[in-house]
Amino acid sequence: MSFKKVRDAHKKENTEDYLELIAELLNRKGEARIVDIAQKLDIAQATANKTIQRLQNQGFVKREPYRSIFLTLKGQKIASKSKKRHNIVLNFLLNLGLDLKTAETDSEGIEHHVSEKTLKKMEKFNHKK
Repeated sequence: MSFKKVRDAHKKENTEDYLELIAELLNRKGEARIVDIAQKLDIAQATANKTIQRLQNQGFVKREPYRSIFLTLKGQKIASKSKKRHNIVLNFLLNLGLDLKTAETDSEGIEHHVSEKTLKKMEKFNHKK
């Protein structure tokens, strides 16, 4: 049963990472472009473009040719939830005494696989610190 949960988490992981990154770029730079996404993820622009097309087909992003990429309401909700999960895990790892670089690296993987029950415990632990 836990193997299925891990496989399901892996399916969502890519989508959540892209949506979180797009939200971050929009907040920081005012726009999210394929070139910026590809550079940040260290992938080819063609790969980023293919994924963005899939996200558009799924209703998570909007885009027009030669324009920035924008999140739909559906995409914004997932990006926001993903960012919150990321911050809870990151702060938890920092509160355990890990250095920032390690905590950031580890939180990128953990955030997609942690259960809601564990996440709530992490958040509670963070507030005690």
